[in-house]
Amino acid sequence: MEKKQDFIQEISDGYSFKGESFVLGAAKLDDEVMTDTFVRLPLKTFNRHGLIAGATGTGKTKTLQIIAEELSQHGVPSLVMDIKGDLSGIAAVSKGHPKIDERHEKIGLPFIPGASPVEFFTLSDEKGARLRATVSEFGPILFSKILNLNDTQAGIVAVVFKYCDDLDIPLVDLKDMKKVLQYVTNDGKEEFEGEYGKMSSVSLGTILRKIVELEQQGAEVFFGEPSFDVHDLLRIDDKGRGIVSILRLTDLQDRPKLFSTFMLQMLAEIYSIFPEEGDLDKPKLVIFIDEAHLVFEEASDALLDQIEVIVKLIRSKGVGIFFVTQNPTDIPDSVLSQLGMKVQHALRAFTAKDRKAIKKAAENYPLTDFYQVDDLITRLGIGEAILTVLNEKGIPTPLVHAYLRAPQSRMDVLTKEEIESIVRNSKLIDKYNKEIDRESAYELLSEKMEAARAEERKTKLDDDFKEVKRSAKNEKSTLEKIFTSTTGRQIGRTVARELTRGLLGVLGIRTTRRRRKRRSSWF
Repeated sequence: MEKKQDFIQEISDGYSFKGESFVLGAAKLDDEVMTDTFVRLPLKTFNRHGLIAGATGTGKTKTLQIIAEELSQHGVPSLVMDIKGDLSGIAAVSKGHPKIDERHEKIGLPFIPGASPVEFFTLSDEKGARLRATVSEFGPILFSKILNLNDTQAGIVAVVFKYCDDLDIPLVDLKDMKKVLQYVTNDGKEEFEGEYGKMSSVSLGTILRKIVELEQQGAEVFFGEPSFDVHDLLRIDDKGRGIVSILRLTDLQDRPKLFSTFMLQMLAEIYSIFPEEGDLDKPKLVIFIDEAHLVFEEASDALLDQIEVIVKLIRSKGVGIFFVTQNPTDIPDSVLSQLGMKVQHALRAFTAKDRKAIKKAAENYPLTDFYQVDDLITRLGIGEAILTVLNEKGIPTPLVHAYLRAPQSRMDVLTKEEIESIVRNSKLIDKYNKEIDRESAYELLSEKMEAARAEERKTKLDDDFKEVKRSAKNEKSTLEKIFTSTTGRQIGRTVARELTRGLLGVLGIRTTRRRRKRRSSWF
């Protein structure tokens, strides 16, 4: 009994905060739910980032849903990655269920159904406002990291960007970048090298192949205009609720390069544009990256370094980032160490490798006298998790086994008609779904190359015409020389005389024959 009282006291003290907070669930000890012993999450430290991990089917996506809808109720907008398609239900009110009522009775919290305001976004052909960015907005460093270029190749990309800036040539999409590389390799090579130095044709070819690889993962639909304004992620509805921006990625699971490209560009854009905020009472924006292993599996070392830097620095902008994945080992240690909130659902130990992963995951949590963590992780039920969070002073709270409340919204996907209805009423569709193809590097350089070829053709025609005239003049000059020279004149007279003789000879023969004929007629 004393252990139970000590536990309740520790959790009550550890999860009580002065600022705004919300209930995630109730504490649990020795398979008993401690009714009214609430596990709260403080809004003030949501910009310290977090992790939601657990095996498939253990409830981590629903935990994400609970947190996102609670943030919305407190006026905090969020961006969630909906890879499986089951997060769209946050836009619809839950119909309730006896098991939900039973769960909430154990927690000591009434169940109040509700829905959150939603905006759908897409990187592909899904329904929603299109997200795009230009190559110029990426900049040479980030663009090189996405392509996983070496230092020499990255240097070439930097010079190409400088060349385009100097000549005011817009780099909007991937075909613009390819056209510039083709131009400086062929028609514009002399001009380019005269100003910026020589470049390896092998390195240029490698860069082109990397761009084609990115195109094959569908990145050409992401690069373009109009560019997405990240301030549109900070919208609040007329009831003061934060809008949940849902990025629909159900068709992108086999294209991780595009997913990681988008995420890194989005985070870099937010970091560069949002002002410094310091420690706010609640975050300006929280980003949930579901299936986070897709970001890290395809990431190069340079890309991982970039993500680590952004995660470290972006919190001062009032932005929190939550990684949602199956196992904490999916997240690099350098990033994992930056995450203040950790929510761990069940992990399954089927192999020796699994057991090692569980033991490693248990080491990420504070020491506790109430749980055997590595054993507890394998015995957590659906809708249960162990967790710790930073309190308002930045100190980790006691580790707790939490029995989680249910989402207020629907725990299922929206119908096609419901999604279309939300999209029709969107205020951003008209803004972002009008594709703009303005004059950029592709058009400017294509025109320049065509003009150069036309000039080349004209020059060749002029040269050919001059050659013909020169040849004709040479032939005339030869004849003139023949007829104006002494020898030529003598030959000419001889030819003329012989022609005359021949002609007169013919005429003489004909005259003689006519005379003989007349004479014969006299007799």
